[in-house]
Amino acid sequence: MPNTIGTFSKVEESPTEIQQLAVALQDLPLEFRDTIAPAMQKVINSSIRRRRILSMVQEALAQLRLDMKYLIFDLEATRRERDTFRDQLEEESS
Repeated sequence: MPNTIGTFSKVEESPTEIQQLAVALQDLPLEFRDTIAPAMQKVINSSIRRRRILSMVQEALAQLRLDMKYLIFDLEATRRERDTFRDQLEEESS
């Protein structure tokens, strides 16, 4: 399946509403279609770019959550080790 609807590239990667608008624009007379087509292509490109950015942000947040879990685990292990060494020092000094 090609990645265009009429003259609009990558429209399949856009939300359904934008796809429907692209199809509806194809029914317009050529003079109106040619006037609206550049703006429509910008909307399509912007929508795709926003979707990619959102995906990257979601991935970054997921990675941050995982990193935080590792840091909390490491902090708790470090505290346990500190307490163990503190207890050993107290036993040796007694």
